[in-house]
Amino acid sequence: MRPRVKSALLWGAVGFMSFLVLVQGYALYDGPLVSIGQGALIAFFVGLGAAASAYVLEHRVAAWSAQRALEADDGE
Repeated sequence: MRPRVKSALLWGAVGFMSFLVLVQGYALYDGPLVSIGQGALIAFFVGLGAAASAYVLEHRVAAWSAQRALEADDGE
């Protein structure tokens, strides 16, 4: 598996689990906001969006960061 795909899938998993944690935290605080099935479905789409965003943007952000680091080194 290519590193870019693996990274995107891992970011998708982070988005999926983070949403579920937030929904559970809200349910503990104030009662259920959505049912378990609805929460899982929404979490799936959040994970899918996170994975797609990471796949599309990660290499651009890395290139931008590397360029900034080079420019900062040249300025010193």
